[in-house]
Amino acid sequence: MQTDKQHIVLKGIGAISALGHDAETIAAAYASGVPAFKKILHQGQPTPVAALSEASEQQLQQLIKQNPNYKHLDRSVLMAVNAARQAAAEAGWLQSNYTDHDLGVNIGSSRGATGLLEQHFQDLQDGRLASSSSPTTTLGNLSSWVAHAVNAGGTQISHSITCSTALMAVANATAWLKAGMAKRFLAGGTEAPLTDFTIAQMKAVGIYSKLYNQPYPCQPYAAVKQNTFVLGEGAAVLALELQSEEKLEAGTIVVEAIGLGFEPIKSKTGISAEGLNFQQSMRHALQQLPKNDQQVDVIITHTPGTFAGDTAELNAIKSVFGCSLPNITTNKHLLGHTLGASGALSLQLAIYLLKTLKKYKSNSFPYSNILPAGTKFTACKRVLVNAAGFGGNASSIILTIR
Repeated sequence: MQTDKQHIVLKGIGAISALGHDAETIAAAYASGVPAFKKILHQGQPTPVAALSEASEQQLQQLIKQNPNYKHLDRSVLMAVNAARQAAAEAGWLQSNYTDHDLGVNIGSSRGATGLLEQHFQDLQDGRLASSSSPTTTLGNLSSWVAHAVNAGGTQISHSITCSTALMAVANATAWLKAGMAKRFLAGGTEAPLTDFTIAQMKAVGIYSKLYNQPYPCQPYAAVKQNTFVLGEGAAVLALELQSEEKLEAGTIVVEAIGLGFEPIKSKTGISAEGLNFQQSMRHALQQLPKNDQQVDVIITHTPGTFAGDTAELNAIKSVFGCSLPNITTNKHLLGHTLGASGALSLQLAIYLLKTLKKYKSNSFPYSNILPAGTKFTACKRVLVNAAGFGGNASSIILTIR
């Protein structure tokens, strides 16, 4: 007897970023296509960032009031808890009277508790250090606090693979679900990098945008050969479940393929001009699709606004797809680069595209002469999302709608 095919399906998603703090506010931001940047003074220099809005900040403050322990947690953890509770609520998984041992959690971050680390280091210089400095800055507290917030008693994994972190969390969740080691999974990424040291690090690499007075300080595929990287903060978490083919309903979002790539480090950021890691990850994902149907309608690129990285990814896309390029878009020109959370926020954009394509207006590149502005998406049944991180790694996930 033939075994019924099993699929990884989306049961819910939660997110918070500069664009908004829930599905409604973020959808409105995508529909408007208005960028969410502001200018701050960093070490005396005007610097663009993508910080949470006042309304989103109020959401975090309300969350802190729900649990006295939350006031000791890093901002990255609070955003992860916020997003995870949204995803679990949409999936119908929030329970108040028992701990679910079949629900696993994998939340990742590139930098972790950057805010608290910097604060505690300063406290050390001043001769005082709180007893909470160690447990609240370990990477593992990301998933453990999320698990507490949603009563998840299954595996709790926190990890970092730099900017591929969130896509790798989804890949890991998929492996656990298909192995039968969990029945449900919350997977995603979170990042709170708008701190003095982290911004300074990115400036030291030489990639930070100087376009603080322009509406689009972050410009993937910029017309001018310059770096326009801008840091943003946010988190996104997906609620995933294994479901049989016969139980799939119309409109279900399915994780159809997961591809991984890697190339030897040739630079500080670990990417070649040809984007070999992207080529590998995209081909790996496409090979998992049916042989007679390996086309994608849209690619959501990683494109953090670095000239070398953006060019390498576009070269990789042209190498893989040839002359028949799918529509290409990104959300970095709206919310900046959220490092370890960026892949999950791109997945959220993919889900938005699959469900509400006609409302999407941010697919144009008004500052670019490399890609066509105002491209109209006439179909969207399958979306490929790319992410890459320092060290030469890359990941590609393909989502489809039934």
